[in-house]
Amino acid sequence: IAVHAFEQTADICPNHLIAVPHSNVMRVRKAQALPIEVVVRRHVTGSLWRDVEAGRHGVYEVELPAGLRKDQRLDSPIITPSTKAEYGVHDEPISRRVILEKGLVSEDVLDKAFDVALKLFARGEQLAAEQGLILVDTKYEMGLIDGKLVVIDEIHTADSSRYWKADSFEERFAKGEPQAMLDKENIRQWLI
Repeated sequence: IAVHAFEQTADICPNHLIAVPHSNVMRVRKAQALPIEVVVRRHVTGSLWRDVEAGRHGVYEVELPAGLRKDQRLDSPIITPSTKAEYGVHDEPISRRVILEKGLVSEDVLDKAFDVALKLFARGEQLAAEQGLILVDTKYEMGLIDGKLVVIDEIHTADSSRYWKADSFEERFAKGEPQAMLDKENIRQWLI
């Protein structure tokens, strides 16, 4: 899935993929990973919904409309970045301003990463729609190779993205029912 997504988005931003010698193996170029994940969201669900309910969503410093409902579609995608934590530690929500204040990423690289992420997400939405799916939200990991921004890790997989079935979204949303998910959110909800 990641290889297909890299191939379908290479015109937007280069990625680290060199070759696929086996279906379970990707050979990639080594990149200097950005210490953040760029999370793009089109719907208010998952951790963002939990933050909205708890009044913690202000950490992103992104304006959200009043009176939101769980799973509501936003008119435009928003970016809610997170830290890229060490293994075994949870990523933490962070705002663009704090990323720059802490010097985690330079402003020019961050602006480029945000711009690329929105373009990747638009392509991901298009590809998902062609399969009868909604790309709800996703995380993009990026890095630098020879000073140039590249997409790394994986994109648009069920591990990095949240997908819902499109044909039942409106009815389920209207009834306040959980969406027909094709990702790992069911496990997260069970664990919570």
